[in-house]
Amino acid sequence: MKILIVFLTLFFLLAEPVSAEYLVAEQSAQIKVNENETYDNRNTILKKYLISKNSPLADYSEQIIYSSDKYELDWRLIPAITGVESGFGNHMPKDSYNAYGWANGAYSFNSWNESIEIVTKTLREKYKDKGAQSLSQIGRIYAPPSSTWSYKVKSFMDDISQFPLDYTI
Repeated sequence: MKILIVFLTLFFLLAEPVSAEYLVAEQSAQIKVNENETYDNRNTILKKYLISKNSPLADYSEQIIYSSDKYELDWRLIPAITGVESGFGNHMPKDSYNAYGWANGAYSFNSWNESIEIVTKTLREKYKDKGAQSLSQIGRIYAPPSSTWSYKVKSFMDDISQFPLDYTI
């Protein structure tokens, strides 16, 4: 018994303290590796999630995250909108790159990169910067007749957050 007490005492005295930030992934899905370094697994999660939905946007997950960070929007917002508006890009006008229901689906972009940039930038400048801070406020502008749009977007955002990092493709 004395040996156990000595061992536990030494263990607690010599062990380095572990902060809670090292144990819990932040909302942005960045895991603290050490004081000066983080590992960002958002791209892995988003790409695997979009692949699981057979989305043509899967190869653009990095661009989605880059644009979301650039315009300070939640990285899950754009893919969640595509889930609601076009089944993640599976049901949209051919070659329109419009998985977002932009202009009621009547608008065509020139590429996925262009569509991601324009939609993300517009959500920042014409929605968030003009006071639409919540999903319900964004939904009233983005999809005005729908009373369920923001709920559906939030549901997809939650799905993305909970998607297993070790999902096998």
